[in-house]
Formats: sequence, C-alpha cells, structure tokens
Amino acid sequence: MNVFDFDNTLYNGESSVDFTFYLMRRNKRIILYIPLILIYLIRYKLCLTDRNKLEETLNHYISVFFTDEKEMLELTQTFWKKYGSRLNKDIISLVKPDDLIISAGPDFLLNAVKERLGTDNLITSVVDLKSKRIVYFNFKDNKVIRFRELYGDTGIKNFYTDSYNDRAMMDISDNVILVKNGKPVTAD
Repeated sequence: MNVFDFDNTLYNGESSVDFTFYLMRRNKRIILYIPLILIYLIRYKLCLTDRNKLEETLNHYISVFFTDEKEMLELTQTFWKKYGSRLNKDIISLVKPDDLIISAGPDFLLNAVKERLGTDNLITSVVDLKSKRIVYFNFKDNKVIRFRELYGDTGIKNFYTDSYNDRAMMDISDNVILVKNGKPVTAD
C-alpha cells in the first residue's frame, strides 16, 4: 500500500488555511482571527505546535466560521470549484484505488473532492458539523494510531509527504518520498 499526505503533497498548499481565508472573504468577523491563524500556521510548519492547544483553537474557529451544517457543506463545494485547480495532478496520478490518503484536514473538506483523488480510502480529522467540534484530530502521532485501528499491521511501501510533522508515519513506512514544490524527491 502507498500512503499519501494531502496538503502540500496532493494539494499545492494548505487546504485548511486556504479554506479559512476563503471563509474570511465571506464572513468579515473572521478577520479578527488572522494574526492567530498566521501564528498557528508558522508554528505548525516549524513542528512546534502542541496538538491539544491546536485542537482547542480549531474548535473555537469552527464555531465562529459557520452557522450550520448546510452552510458549511455549500461553502465547501464552492471552495473546491475555485481551488480544485490546486490539486497536484502529477502526484494524484500515482494514487491507485487501494492506496490511502491521510490528512490532518477535516473530513468534510476532503470528502467534497474525494472523487478526484484516485481512491476512496481517506483518513482525516473528523468534525461533527452539528456540534461544530472536532471529534478526532488526525495530527502527528494520531495518524499512526488511526491507521493501525483501520489497517492493523498492513505495510506501507511508500509514504508521500511534505513535512516532518509526519515523522510518526515516516517511521512505519518502508520508503519516504518527500514532495517539494509539487515534485517527489527522495528522503534521507
């Protein structure tokens, strides 16, 4: 089995960040959160983010960013109409139906574009849109925990990722292929 990270691997950029800025253009009260969002993005990219604090902050953002489930699902569809061109077709062409895509991104965001990804096998963060809360935050070590729950001791032949935030997944993979600037490179 091959496993692919989503952001900066199959998607050119951070889809959740792009989605947040997309929502900001539609809801001006979100602008107040730009400094915090940028701080958390920098901390995430530098692998300095505490999972519990990040999850708490994300739950707060979710409660501010939308009013109901129907609105969020509609916004997700319109987001992908605009941002679908950022999907990395070269890397997506490597995805086979039995492969897996794993992401810290929310399920509602990736499910909305699943038919374009080459597989139905997704492990994502799970968000309850009714309660506006993260049910399962698929970040760092939680990716391996969830992978093992669903796939047991299934081996990972190749793991494609852009970030050392995925160190736990790297550790259980035979080969790690880093994706930089939309292109696969060999990891050390």
